[in-house]
This record gives sequence, C-alpha cells and structure tokens, in this order.
Amino acid sequence: MYMLELHKLNAIELRRRAEQERLAGEARRARRAVRRAARESVRKEAEGPVSTDRDRFVHAA
Repeated sequence: MYMLELHKLNAIELRRRAEQERLAGEARRARRAVRRAARESVRKEAEGPVSTDRDRFVHAA
C-alpha cells in the first residue's frame, strides 16, 4: 500500500512539473512573438515614404 501511495504522489508531482514547463514554454513563445511584432512594426515605420525637397521649398518667382 505504501508503494502505491508513493507512486501516486510521484505521478502527481510529474504532472505538476509538466504543466509548469508547458506554461513556461507558452510564456516564452508569447514574449518572443511580442518582441518580433515590435521589431517588425519599427522596421515598417522606418520604411515609410521618403520626403522630397519639392515639398519643402517655395517656387521662385
């Protein structure tokens, strides 16, 4: 009977650890996705339209 209880406790502990590792992996993937999205948005902003000198100066008379 004692061995069965130890086995059950060990199984419960293994499930708990597996759940923690799964959650940690999900959090890691979410952080990576946020960083990746932030890098892509900055890159897209940097690739915006180029201003021309024609818009900055008044035509001569």
